Amino acid sequence: MRIRRASEPDAEHIADALRCAFAEYERLYTRAGYAATTPDASTLRARWDEGPVWVADDAGGIVATVSAAPRETGIYVRSMAVRPEARGRGAGRALMRQLELYAVSEKAPRLYLSSTPFLHDAIRLYEALGFRRTGEPPHELGGTPLVTFEKRLRR
Repeated sequence: MRIRRASEPDAEHIADALRCAFAEYERLYTRAGYAATTPDASTLRARWDEGPVWVADDAGGIVATVSAAPRETGIYVRSMAVRPEARGRGAGRALMRQLELYAVSEKAPRLYLSSTPFLHDAIRLYEALGFRRTGEPPHELGGTPLVTFEKRLRR
């Protein structure tokens, strides 16, 4: 498996990876929450200038993705997803490591993200990587509940 910076031609494959990663949870989201979590390729392309995107790929193509959105308060982690067939192989951990290296290089004070409380495996990964719940907003995404996590970075 290889971690690399994504490029715009990857947008269709990233959108497919997001749909596959979250399909089993669709019933737990509101329609609006699910749509925001699984954006199409054109929405992903529109976000391209907001920050870098990385993918994990193997011989079969893109198996995981994560993007970073620099903000005044730190680097917001967005669109973290691993295809079900690739889970447990370290793709999520490797992508988060790459994102943290980026955040440190940008001198960001923290990484932060929002997750739905029913994504138990993702939350276990975030906590294993040093993220802690903050209680700060947002508390929902299109009516789907959210919890926010942060990881303070050494500067």
